[in-house]
Amino acid sequence: MMVRDIFETLKNREDDRKVIIVLGARQVGKSTLLRTLADPKDPDVVWFNGDEPDVRERFTNMSSTMLRDVIGQHTTVVIDEAQRITDIGITLKLLHDNFPEIKVFVSGSSALELNGSIKEPLTGRKWEYQLFPFSYNELVKHFGMLQEQRVLEQRLLFGSYPDVVLSEPGKQRETLLQLIDSYLYKDIFALGGINRPTQFEQLLKALAFQVGSEVSYNELGQLTGLDNETVLKYIDLMEQSFLVFRLGAFSRNLRNEIKKSRKVYFHDTGVRNALIGNFSPLAARTDVGALWENYLVSERMKLRSYQRQHGGHYFWRTHTQAELDYVEEYDGQLHAFEFKWNPKKTGNFSRTFLKAYPNASTAFITPKDYHAFLSPAR
Repeated sequence: MMVRDIFETLKNREDDRKVIIVLGARQVGKSTLLRTLADPKDPDVVWFNGDEPDVRERFTNMSSTMLRDVIGQHTTVVIDEAQRITDIGITLKLLHDNFPEIKVFVSGSSALELNGSIKEPLTGRKWEYQLFPFSYNELVKHFGMLQEQRVLEQRLLFGSYPDVVLSEPGKQRETLLQLIDSYLYKDIFALGGINRPTQFEQLLKALAFQVGSEVSYNELGQLTGLDNETVLKYIDLMEQSFLVFRLGAFSRNLRNEIKKSRKVYFHDTGVRNALIGNFSPLAARTDVGALWENYLVSERMKLRSYQRQHGGHYFWRTHTQAELDYVEEYDGQLHAFEFKWNPKKTGNFSRTFLKAYPNASTAFITPKDYHAFLSPAR
């Protein structure tokens, strides 16, 4: 079984009274992770699945007395797919406040409803974590660094969803497409109030084509027939559902630095490729640079999340087109990176950036040396 990067962190929280919440897209392994922490076969553990209609009905508008009847003498409660349960935050608050001897684990496949319904009731009562498709570090620990680097092209093409990674050789594409057909839009359409699903899918595809480029809400609206407000709303829903994430522009010293622009990346490169219908080998692609950039930024986001690093992360560009792919700021220090698929194309860093931020560390990241960039030691 694959050991997830946050397993030890969650394990160390078992004696903590706070509710442990694991958020993430469907099929990233939340239920599997919780089973390693709270075995359903353990007589002290009771599991509830929010996908079950009777569970949703029973857990809605519950009193503490009703909760005791449902929980019985169990000392550990797991509520899977909790976003499906109306006012789940109030129920979790009652569990936390009235049954301090009970440990509570919760999973949610969408931040849409779960975050909205638990934010206020569980203030100061929860630890919240995000689970992603397999990270580079998790894959290295399981398969070994040499093997993982050998299959780098597969990761770029088909992504790192557990079912895809663990599928039979040659079945990655089929498994990925089946996963997307079954789960990609399920939570968004169910909870997000999408009134124009065709335009929503067009917008998602447009973002997939623009990976690595700054996005214009106005341009995206023209492409999809949506107004700017709806474009922004739909991208918010994509982000809250763990399909994409945004990277803002870094700006501090220069008047001509881009300040308000955004890039949008996909949490999984396989999903991105599926949306544009392109699984061609890297040697035959014109977008390999953008694909490499998306892979590195998304993997770095996983690492930072699991390491609980909360510093800023950005891209950088000026109006005169000087640019850097990725900038991090933590512990009062700037760290700038350029991503190059072809190691022979590494050259000099932007003089404009180095002049403005002379104390920043810099590095090129290529397929020859990306291990350190995606490993906890860095």
